Amino acid sequence: MKKFNPVKSNPLKLKLLETFENSFPERDYLITHKANEFTSVCPKTGQPDFGVITISYIANKKCVELKSLKYYLQSFRNEGIFYENVVNRILDDLVKVVEPRWMKLVGEFTVRGSLNSTVIAEYRANDRK
Repeated sequence: MKKFNPVKSNPLKLKLLETFENSFPERDYLITHKANEFTSVCPKTGQPDFGVITISYIANKKCVELKSLKYYLQSFRNEGIFYENVVNRILDDLVKVVEPRWMKLVGEFTVRGSLNSTVIAEYRANDRK
């Protein structure tokens, strides 16, 4: 099983993400992308984790390109990482690349051991130091 790092993302993952210019930067409008087949690996058991990742954001100058987002999310397929870490790492990576006004990431993970988990992380541009 691969080691995981709950604090930092692999810089190579960031290179997977591409952006394009927002055609309406003066307007606040909501963009939502939903990945229904997200997979990663439980770092404790080595078993696969399945979930739905929903990314919602208000763009500033850039938007995320969907094919690159798909490949980026697929890059977690064999990575051992806890739910809380993966949701926050994806949010941090997307914020770094897209620089949105606002972004929310929801990870809804399937039942394991009679428990299902939902992790929600949010970013607001005005909250950054």
